[in-house]
Amino acid sequence: MTIKSDKWIRRMAESTGMIEPFEPDQVRSVDGRKVISFGTSSYGYDIRCADEFKVFTNINSTIVDPKNFDSNSFVDIKSDVCIIPPNSFALARTIEYFRIPRNVLTVCLGKSTYARCGIIVNVTPFEPEWEGYVTLEFSNTTPLPAKIYAGEGCAQVLFFESDEVCDISYKDRNGKYQGQHGVTLPKA
Repeated sequence: MTIKSDKWIRRMAESTGMIEPFEPDQVRSVDGRKVISFGTSSYGYDIRCADEFKVFTNINSTIVDPKNFDSNSFVDIKSDVCIIPPNSFALARTIEYFRIPRNVLTVCLGKSTYARCGIIVNVTPFEPEWEGYVTLEFSNTTPLPAKIYAGEGCAQVLFFESDEVCDISYKDRNGKYQGQHGVTLPKA
């Protein structure tokens, strides 16, 4: 398995629609204003956060249960920014839609700009033949409110291409998060 370069990412995105919309360069400003960078990097792709957020709230004093998740534990927000309460988290989704090839696995890591502020971005790997908008989790580990910016970079996706094609892909297994749109809550 080898990590793939910017040339491979550009070629795959443009020829197969692996990432849509796709930004072939690293973008650091939009309309003259600085942004947290997004787009193609040397060995990855910096994804952007959309303007749809689900901010965790404990107003119902519920238990967080991944097998029986209570959707009332979130407040829906549509905005250019999201303020995450101290020691809490929010879910969001990417602007980009992904179609992962059968011989590729991705690993996604948070950007250092957020990490240096105590904001952890958690994303699971995109398995072979998974497709959809990525659900992002932003954890605010600080005792202060934290701000997330929609339309700007939030995490980096690294692509690993295997020497051989997997026997059973995410699509073959009818994975429960296949083709997700919007912010997707846990499914049992």
